[in-house]
Amino acid sequence: MTEQTFQLIAIAVYLAAMLGIGYYAYRRTTSLDGYMLAERGLRPSVAALSANAADMSGWLLMGLPGAIYAAGLVEAWIAIGLTIGAWLNWKFVAPRLRAYTEIADNAITIPSFFEKRLKDHSHLLRIAAAAVILVFFTFYVSSGMVAAGKFFESSFGWSYMSGMLLVAGITLLYTLFGGFLGATLTDVAQGLLMFVALIAVPIVVVFQLGDLGTAASTITSVNPDALNLFAGLEDKGALLWGLAIFSTAAWGLGYFGQPHIIVRFMALRTPAEAKMGRRVSTSWMILTALGAIGTALIGIAYFSGSPARALEDPETVFLLLSQIFFHPFIGGLVLAAVLAAIMSTMSSQLVVCSSALVEDLYNIVGRKASQKAQLTLGRLGVLVIAIVAAVLALDSDSKILDLVSFAWAGFGAAFGPIVLLSLYWRRLTAAGALAGLLTGAVTVFVWGNIEALHGAMYEIVPGFLLNLLVAVVVSRMTRTHGDVDAEFTAMEREVAGERTEVPA
Repeated sequence: MTEQTFQLIAIAVYLAAMLGIGYYAYRRTTSLDGYMLAERGLRPSVAALSANAADMSGWLLMGLPGAIYAAGLVEAWIAIGLTIGAWLNWKFVAPRLRAYTEIADNAITIPSFFEKRLKDHSHLLRIAAAAVILVFFTFYVSSGMVAAGKFFESSFGWSYMSGMLLVAGITLLYTLFGGFLGATLTDVAQGLLMFVALIAVPIVVVFQLGDLGTAASTITSVNPDALNLFAGLEDKGALLWGLAIFSTAAWGLGYFGQPHIIVRFMALRTPAEAKMGRRVSTSWMILTALGAIGTALIGIAYFSGSPARALEDPETVFLLLSQIFFHPFIGGLVLAAVLAAIMSTMSSQLVVCSSALVEDLYNIVGRKASQKAQLTLGRLGVLVIAIVAAVLALDSDSKILDLVSFAWAGFGAAFGPIVLLSLYWRRLTAAGALAGLLTGAVTVFVWGNIEALHGAMYEIVPGFLLNLLVAVVVSRMTRTHGDVDAEFTAMEREVAGERTEVPA
């Protein structure tokens, strides 16, 4: 068999496994709560791996290695910021959000949590939050489909459309029927596959090339600053360099507001299990980030060390090293890891979009449907979002990375401060949350589209800070609902390990 045949067989095995997991989840999903939140029954290790896989997408396997290959270790600051942000998210958001969403009338989505936590009977906050989710995630899912089409086009010579439709169709199938549980279990498998691939590639290549000392000498001879985490400090000065690094590391702020990530916290069995989830998540992120960084640096030694092996596209360094140093079938599994990264993010986002359509829009403007009808509507929501995203993905020239960066900032700035204030400040009001959410979203949109501002500072920073300021000021000018205080106290006691009943 040819090398490409082995690779296609490996990818076919992977895709079949994803469909099998989706069918298993379908057999276990019988209600909307199960479809959207897996009946709050996730083990901490499952929630952690699922959150990481849904988070990282193809950036970890292609974007980060490519950036470090091209510019050196200084590009690792984004990975450092993300790792710190994820740890803080698990530490300070996960246990409280798990407890509070159940206390607040069993909220199963972020928009419904905002409404129930703040007793917003006008539904304006919930509708605004659902609209933000639908707008950003529809384009986010579309970017994943574009990436899938380009992946098959560059790896196997398929047409862009064929690759895009294949991955979109399979992701849609296991998400459509398996819902949150299907997306979560496939995320776990995909997260493990990404982990093994990122650890194995740099280790195998190092053993093939010889000792680390020789590799380090070759790397620094090609780029003297390649191993310098503080490259540019002397040229720019401490202030400008510090601002640039802060802007890069500020990606970590986005974690507090990513619906497809923090919904995993809501699905934990108990708030106390967030501690184990944090350990698993942080370990996975550190090791995979080191694997991605190591792959890029070893790639500099291998490709740049010889003119005959020059690398045209830095983002392909991980893929090419796996094809050169592994058996074609194993190389195919590494290619499958890239698909895993794309598909895990898409599936999680489809479920969140579905919940926004059904739980946060349909159920508050129309007549309350039965559980069976809501489950059907949830699946139809996944289908509708996928179709719209696929139509948008027909343009193969879409700028994927710019769109992902913009959407990440949008969610982080619109939702992040409101999530934190909801969990730590009992004086937050519905009016304050709505004003802050809209301020954050608008700031990201305006700042991100002005080149001078965007180039100076990542738009999530001003959006996050202005949201926080406006939410606090408006909340102090308005009154909280009477029931909020009792529920807030009940949440704090449950997180502390004290079981308590909320007064009726």
